[in-house]
Amino acid sequence: MATYAIGDIQGCFDELQQLLLQLKFDSRNDQLWFCGDLVNRGPKSLETLRFVKALGDSAVTVLGNHDLHLLAKAGGFGKQLKQDTLDEIINAPDCDELMHWLRHQPLLHHDAELGYSMVHAGLPPQWDLATALACAEEMESKLRAPDYDEFIRVMYGNQPDQWSDELTGIERWRFITNVFTRLRFCSADGRLNLKAKGKPGTQKAGLLPWFDVPGRKTENDRIVFGHWSTL
Repeated sequence: MATYAIGDIQGCFDELQQLLLQLKFDSRNDQLWFCGDLVNRGPKSLETLRFVKALGDSAVTVLGNHDLHLLAKAGGFGKQLKQDTLDEIINAPDCDELMHWLRHQPLLHHDAELGYSMVHAGLPPQWDLATALACAEEMESKLRAPDYDEFIRVMYGNQPDQWSDELTGIERWRFITNVFTRLRFCSADGRLNLKAKGKPGTQKAGLLPWFDVPGRKTENDRIVFGHWSTL
């Protein structure tokens, strides 16, 4: 059995199929790990979503920022962004079924047997893996609840940018979600900067790639992630 980790598909269904042919992927024996952002920008987001859903236990996917944006758009809350290519999903007859499946996907996947974890974007330096798993479970429960739209309506925003155990409600949920789905750079003390998107070395003084922060509590953990297209 082989396990393949694949970065952001973003609706590039044909390219995904070509990759799986090259890998000689066998859904009976192999497993795919998708690092989130299955949809948006590419031309075939609907086909991609249906395909990954149909893989069942042969695939694991974590939620990315574009996946959450789709949930917001499908619920009538998200803003229309210039490069959005989500209308085909929203207008599809199985949209509700797909959205139900999507919001039941995790923000963090951990495989103790393989010794790897997977997130879409990153983890702050002050979280150890146990904290990350607990925070992911907290948000996953929120997204899977009947009133999930309570958060989806207000999830957009860059604040708060600093973790505290005292955070509650919307502020806590937004920070956790931003970490898992949007993080690239942060300060040495874990303050998020969600505006810088360039490759490492282009950031302002005082910022570090999250995985380069000295002494981060997950430095001995093996973490698979996507999101950062300029790496």
